[in-house]
Amino acid sequence: MVKEKQEKNGKAVSQEEERIRQAFRNRDWNEIKSADSWAIFKVMAEFVNGFEKLAQIGPCVSIFGSARTKPDNPYYKMAEEIAAKLVRHGYGVITGGGPGIMEAANKGAFEQGGKSAGLNIHLPFEQFNNTYIDPDKLITFDYFFVRKVMFIKYAQGFIVMPGGMGTLDELFEAITLVQTQKISRFPIVLVGRSYWQGMLTWIEEVMLGQEANISPEDMKLINIVDTPTEAVKVIDDFYSKYLLSPNF
Repeated sequence: MVKEKQEKNGKAVSQEEERIRQAFRNRDWNEIKSADSWAIFKVMAEFVNGFEKLAQIGPCVSIFGSARTKPDNPYYKMAEEIAAKLVRHGYGVITGGGPGIMEAANKGAFEQGGKSAGLNIHLPFEQFNNTYIDPDKLITFDYFFVRKVMFIKYAQGFIVMPGGMGTLDELFEAITLVQTQKISRFPIVLVGRSYWQGMLTWIEEVMLGQEANISPEDMKLINIVDTPTEAVKVIDDFYSKYLLSPNF
């Protein structure tokens, strides 16, 4: 077993090295032009497919979190409850379409009879679509950046559960777009004070306090809560003030 694992690891390293070598390989202009031109069409196709499937989805909230969270984890249960509450309050739910927190959120929405969208992506590990997504609202992407456009264009709020690198990527994408006024200011809700407080403390003390790399107003872009009721209340308070439409 150990030998097999080592062999697999060796193969993985070899493949990664080959990808790096390919990145530095000299290519002639015709090869570059041909490959990049076809990639443009693939990107366009993903945008068109996403726009067509989500154009009429209505008011929605995107819920993010780890694909690795198990069903017996308290955060799984919380994500399921948050999604169910959102549906009962008249909102649809958008997730990354995979397992873990994403599955929990889709499950909560689906079992309440609400709109349950999943924006899946091809990955070498972890990602497969869960079974609680409306068939007409399941979209699978190859490009992360196209997928993130869909998350933001069709949701006027983010609820961010505990997660890893992908969750942080989605969180800071939303914060950056609001901070730079590329999209309207919509609520960004972190769930789990014990999980997120260390990061927020570092942002406030180091990024803001020591280095002044952000403004004091930027700290107000983030809401942090501990319960499903609190999370949904932040969304409700926002929705009660504005007529909602796609962000751009």
